[in-house]
Amino acid sequence: MKNPLESVALQETPTPQTFNEQAYLAVNPDVAEAVRLGKIRSGWSHFRKFGHIEGRRQKVAEDEPATLENFDEARYLAANPDVRRAIELGQFASGRAQFDAFGRVQGRRQRRASDIPALRARKLAAVRPLLLDPETPLSNSGKFIFSDDAAFRAEAGDDDMPISENGYDDETVEWIEGLADGLILDVGAGYRPVYYSNVVNFEMMDYATTDVVGAAHRLPFRDGAFDGVISIAVLEHVKDPFGCAAEIARVLKPGGWLKCCVPFLQPLHGYPHHYFNMTHEGLRTLFEGRLTIERQEVTNPTHPVWAIAWQLRSWAQGLPPRARKQFLRTRVEDLIAYPGPLLEKPWARELPREKLFELAAATILYARKPAADAAAKPIANSPP
Repeated sequence: MKNPLESVALQETPTPQTFNEQAYLAVNPDVAEAVRLGKIRSGWSHFRKFGHIEGRRQKVAEDEPATLENFDEARYLAANPDVRRAIELGQFASGRAQFDAFGRVQGRRQRRASDIPALRARKLAAVRPLLLDPETPLSNSGKFIFSDDAAFRAEAGDDDMPISENGYDDETVEWIEGLADGLILDVGAGYRPVYYSNVVNFEMMDYATTDVVGAAHRLPFRDGAFDGVISIAVLEHVKDPFGCAAEIARVLKPGGWLKCCVPFLQPLHGYPHHYFNMTHEGLRTLFEGRLTIERQEVTNPTHPVWAIAWQLRSWAQGLPPRARKQFLRTRVEDLIAYPGPLLEKPWARELPREKLFELAAATILYARKPAADAAAKPIANSPP
């Protein structure tokens, strides 16, 4: 596929001038929790003291000030439903008429223009011949939808369900960039803070970055469709992980690579459901016989310190105020803070391999579908 690699960032590095409290807390749930517990006054306080040094990010604003130079009717009405209603009532001829008369003085805003629809259209044009049914029409939002509405709503849960919103680690980004002319399937992508032109975001929830809506146990793609597959923290949420693993292996090209991460020692976290945590042996069993397992690792993002911090933090949150205060006096407060700096402690760095797998927050599997000529190179710590 000749598809020049492009990406759209949905997160940004804030500055004192662009800092937005809500956008910052949305991307940094540990900071939001610290604010809720009264450990820090606000996200702004955290950013000034720590966040700018740690390289923390915030959501890119979805709107922008409307001006004479950038005014766009559709984006203005999308951001101002009261103006849209006024037009329907005949009070204004158009959004532009309202803007000229009042909106400009009122400091009205409009939706920010996005490059995602154009990138998605080009991407899904390349995906269409890879579908089991290439005649599948696009939805009104320009996506492929493979789900029964009633069943989808029942499976998805309520509207208050947390959004799964995580970025890729550096290794995964290198792999994506190394396949600029290929296509990668991200099964259970959630809401990705960077939108890539060569990654097909497959999700049961229709997020802004979703390309194809469907269920992981019934992938709507033909055999051998993708050069790579990413599955990060997904298989614990499906009722049939073996069936999903079979589907993932099926849609991989011969020689294609898989990166799959499933939690081991993590508390219950349902998006919308949570069925199976796995040991590294359990994760391996899902793909043995279908793919060649090349290596398994526990890396910094899945290190045991994350499991410890998560479990202790959840414990503290479940206690009433007086009991929580007593619990924290046992000095576990050092562990339920942001765990990143703990990775440099000797008691974290010097854990032997067997202890890493015993206590890991998750284990990662790397595999490749055997090539027809059995000459595929093994996956190293660099893009394949």
